[in-house]
Amino acid sequence: MAKVLVPLADGFEEIEAMAIIDVLNRAGNSVTVAGLFDNEVEGANTGLKVLVNTLLKDVDIDEYDMMVLPGGMPGSEHLAKSELVQEYIKKMNENKKLVGAICAAPWALKEAGVLEGKKHTNYPGFEEKTGKEGYIADQKVVVDGNVLTSRGPGTAICFALEIVRKLNGEETYNQLKEGLLADYC
Repeated sequence: MAKVLVPLADGFEEIEAMAIIDVLNRAGNSVTVAGLFDNEVEGANTGLKVLVNTLLKDVDIDEYDMMVLPGGMPGSEHLAKSELVQEYIKKMNENKKLVGAICAAPWALKEAGVLEGKKHTNYPGFEEKTGKEGYIADQKVVVDGNVLTSRGPGTAICFALEIVRKLNGEETYNQLKEGLLADYC
């Protein structure tokens, strides 16, 4: 069982956050959802409010195997501009732990210097924020070493499943993929 941190900021993309949290939990991982600013975090599109049990500032990043950033706006901007998020991304990367981001959130990985020399993808048009070098436009999920990125809401299940493959292995990946009817991944 891996320990995964999913920080949420106001304006997070609901589909992406819920897919990541749900699929990783189904694989048997311990997922901590932490609010960047508050214990109540509002989504970008629906007004959905998520209550989280902890704040990011109260998390010991050394306890985690991976940190995954959902996209959405302005949630991704909050993550990209947060000194704490930047510190955590850098520490995870330096320790060769997994970091992942979807949609506009790879912007935070770029700000932390993690995308340098790495292949990545993001929501179309956000390569202005993430960098055109290494950008791959036509893949749902891009894995380059310890960095996983994905395009957006429609690729969220595939992204979460790829994380499961990295954390939990091929057998768990295949079981979940079949159970979720995600043969398009």
